[in-house]
Amino acid sequence: MYQLDIVLKRGSNLAIRDRVGTSDPYVKFKIAGKEVFRSKIVYRNLNPVWDERVSLLVDSLQEPLYVKVFDYDFGLQDDFMGSAYLHLESLEHHRMLDVVLNLEDPQHPEQDLGSLDLSVTLSPKDGENRDATMLLRRNWKRSSKVMNFRTQSLRLSDLHRKSLLWRGIVSISLIEGRDLSPMDENGFSDPYVKFRLGHQKYKSKTMSKTLNPQWREQFDLHLYEEEGGVIYISVWDRDVGRRDDFIGRCQLDLSTLAKEQTHKVELELEENKGKLVLLVTLTATTAVSISDLSVTPFDDPCERQQILQRYNLLRSLRSLKDVGMVQIKVLRAEGLMAADVTGKSDPFCVIELVNDRLQTHTVYKTLNPEWNKVFTFNVKDIHAVLEVSVYDEDKCRSVDFLGKVAIPLLQARSGQQKAYVLKNKELTGPTKGVIFLETDVIFNPVRASLRTFVPAEQKFIEEEVKVSKQLLQRNFSRVRHCVTFLINVGTYINSCFEWESPPRSICAFLIFVLVVWNFELYMIPLSLLLLLTWNHCRLVSGGPTDDTGKVMEALSQDEDEDLDKDDKDSEKMGFMDKLYAIQDVCISVQSGLDEVASYGERIKNTFNWTVPFLSWLIVLTLSVATLLLFFIPVRYIVLLWGVNKFTKKLRNPYMIDNNELLDFLSRVPSDVQLVQYKELKLEPGQSPNKRKRNNPC
Repeated sequence: MYQLDIVLKRGSNLAIRDRVGTSDPYVKFKIAGKEVFRSKIVYRNLNPVWDERVSLLVDSLQEPLYVKVFDYDFGLQDDFMGSAYLHLESLEHHRMLDVVLNLEDPQHPEQDLGSLDLSVTLSPKDGENRDATMLLRRNWKRSSKVMNFRTQSLRLSDLHRKSLLWRGIVSISLIEGRDLSPMDENGFSDPYVKFRLGHQKYKSKTMSKTLNPQWREQFDLHLYEEEGGVIYISVWDRDVGRRDDFIGRCQLDLSTLAKEQTHKVELELEENKGKLVLLVTLTATTAVSISDLSVTPFDDPCERQQILQRYNLLRSLRSLKDVGMVQIKVLRAEGLMAADVTGKSDPFCVIELVNDRLQTHTVYKTLNPEWNKVFTFNVKDIHAVLEVSVYDEDKCRSVDFLGKVAIPLLQARSGQQKAYVLKNKELTGPTKGVIFLETDVIFNPVRASLRTFVPAEQKFIEEEVKVSKQLLQRNFSRVRHCVTFLINVGTYINSCFEWESPPRSICAFLIFVLVVWNFELYMIPLSLLLLLTWNHCRLVSGGPTDDTGKVMEALSQDEDEDLDKDDKDSEKMGFMDKLYAIQDVCISVQSGLDEVASYGERIKNTFNWTVPFLSWLIVLTLSVATLLLFFIPVRYIVLLWGVNKFTKKLRNPYMIDNNELLDFLSRVPSDVQLVQYKELKLEPGQSPNKRKRNNPC
């Protein structure tokens, strides 16, 4: 193994990629196809100076250092500015060399794209080097930023000192606000409320244009202190495009409230700026714990029997929020990713169940850590997902992500040790390493069923949503998949009407007649029940019931291609090509929105008598429909419609298929067309007759 120390000094006479005659260059380093470094961006400069240092670990000198330069474009794909190779086997050991790399475009080698100035030192690595300044990042994007809660999480060694385990739960229902101060010019406000208890935070939804908002939100916070705590509450006015306005604040001392009962609390905001109404309940909890393998609640026969008795079916209607308990044993991990320059990591685990978070201790300088810890959680929703994340501890900066697994509680195998392959942050593809876990879930099915029909608990801390081209494409593909399925179903049904396959059309016609003739309302849930039964039988027999495997494969393929796809596209596509691509997407979205809006406006204009002829026509049609539905049973009308639909192609093979309702709406003008068709008033000076009198022949 070798240590490669690089100083990226400057660039000279780089290529112009922006319209203003300059570029915004930055540099990427790659080894063995993996990005290991990315420089800062120097704006509007063809002779940029970086002066950035980086230390990398290199396993083999056979793989050259691949250097690429790009021009940063906000909102667009970055433009390729050239590349070069640095062959490591040609470098002398323990000697700093000044290197000039001439940039080239593989597709246009004759172009002069400038050069980069580097200083390079290659040293054989003997033992551990504690003075290295930067780790070898196997994937730059995976180790860029970590979720916000990492900076707030605590080490297990500080468990007793910082009270990581909560002693109770504060259940808060934000009911309403009264007589809040107006903050907007229209005399209203758009209020929302922020709550803070220790490091826990919650933000309510925003109510628009009101001084007496009705939130009706419920959420839970953890209580870490025996004697209670103070909840700090602030009310804000939401403003789009500028900073939100502060309305007022108040606080709630939990030590003044009795436990195990619900209190209605009315809190006055400071300086008489309004009032908040809350329902607050303090509940003790005994199920949350961290222990060693030698002390496990579920493995003790007496304690397990007490837990089973607690969630017995005969006690289903007691404590409906207490659905069950889950115990997870975090045993060990093997083959983790090396995050430090020493080729090792300092891994620890964070276990999350919605807003409940606990953490193991850190095992230093190993890729095969053993934690052997047992965590116990209360279960408030059996549909919750248990997330186990592995991180590398760094004393001087934020921790590095190593892997993650997500286990739905309903899919947890009780009492069975299992090896889980770690996934990336998005849980779409595998990363390096395996973690060994053992889960055990005990719950009351009646309470779990009842809790299914109430709002699910929302996470207080979510990862910040960012604009991502890959995520946008993935979501677009998901929507397209759903729309394609509906189109295929419609096409299949229409093929029965078109008699493309006579045997299939005959069967469809007979089924339609039998169902319509004998239809009752109970057949709707019965048909859904039959569909569920059919899929269950396929599942039991081993047949596929969905395409989850294909979807996961597609997501994993997208994840693997993320790093290189942007580079290749940037090399091939010019600025105008990308602009045309964006224009095509915008035109498609624009056309789709126009069509949806037009049909909505046409329905409105039909009932607004915008075109009297069409409105009278719809009055006549609705009158006939009312009389038919009054005197003729619905099943006969549907049967006649179906017979007409099935026999239309047989009666006239060359008939063009149509939709009468859409054809009618297409004749009604939209609001845009009404403006286009509206006659302008003729001004007196523009009268043709007046012009003739003023200009006699």
